[in-house]
Amino acid sequence: MAGADLTLDADGIASLRLIRTRAVGPITYFQLLRRFGSAQAALEALPDLARRGGGPPPSVPRMGEIEREMAAVAAKGGHYLLFGRDHYPALLAETETAPPALIVIGNDTLPARPTVAMVGARNASAAAIRFARQLAHDLAERGIVIVSGLARGIDTAAHMGSLAGGTIGVIASGLDIFYPPENEALQREIGTRGLIVSEQPPGTEPHARHFPSRNRVIAGLAQGTVVVEAAPKSGSLITARLAADYGRDVMAVPGSPLDPRAQGCNQLIRDGATLVQSAADIAEALQPFGRNHVAAPASVYATAPQPDDANEADRRAITALLSPSPVAVDELIRQSGIAPASVQMVLLELELAGRLERHAGGRVSLA
Repeated sequence: MAGADLTLDADGIASLRLIRTRAVGPITYFQLLRRFGSAQAALEALPDLARRGGGPPPSVPRMGEIEREMAAVAAKGGHYLLFGRDHYPALLAETETAPPALIVIGNDTLPARPTVAMVGARNASAAAIRFARQLAHDLAERGIVIVSGLARGIDTAAHMGSLAGGTIGVIASGLDIFYPPENEALQREIGTRGLIVSEQPPGTEPHARHFPSRNRVIAGLAQGTVVVEAAPKSGSLITARLAADYGRDVMAVPGSPLDPRAQGCNQLIRDGATLVQSAADIAEALQPFGRNHVAAPASVYATAPQPDDANEADRRAITALLSPSPVAVDELIRQSGIAPASVQMVLLELELAGRLERHAGGRVSLA
């Protein structure tokens, strides 16, 4: 708990109110801070930005709501890690969609150690579960922390194998929710001996939309990701793709071509992932990355607030190019011929007005 934010200062509370605003996701959050210089200034600008986007002002949580959340976090023995502050995980801070606020229980210094994510099938074979547990144990003995998602199957095996040496469980719910229910004892033990990480406020149930967000945190926390059994189009492969996008190592354990649960891993290896048969293979793959890799979080604050750089003609032109089908922001810039800063400003206004949705890969569409 060395970096614990048990009581947030005024700027921390403003940051929490901003990220808890329904229309504000991580990308929008950082754009607002770069543009207005502080979370409080961004909060004050939200109504005007939404008006220019053609919608009502977004609903900002009242102070009482934030105070109740903070009290619930403290009651569960948790604390906040805010982006740009001490003990926020350096590797995660490098990613474009880093969560502005994490809620954690346990040892928040673990992410500073060498880390490997281990993910795989929920309905994994007995052989794969045994292999994952032993692999996690061997890595932990080498001083490597295992990151996983506390799901059934491979995730559970990875946590159990690394519990004594260091493990991080990233969950898709609030800290006070245990999912799957049979892992309640394991989640509590990780909170005592390792680290539990969530970006959701207490009381949040693990809805389907939260799991891709959880996967990006798993991939972002780790120097590399190992997949042990995964069907095509599984969540584990999403985590592996995110790791590749972040410039991290992707590794996979090969399996029988006759087992559908091995198809995802075999495909990853065919596409260039490192084939893994032992902890030594993983340690060797991570060596070029550097065992002591530490990057200070980049400042998200502008040196001075940036002026409004979009006019009404820009708004009409960009809105006309949008449709319900997702399109890359770079494509909007190319087709419109409008300065990137102006395009981003219009998209920000539309999003705060509830008229824009953001998708993976830097794509956007009309809501």
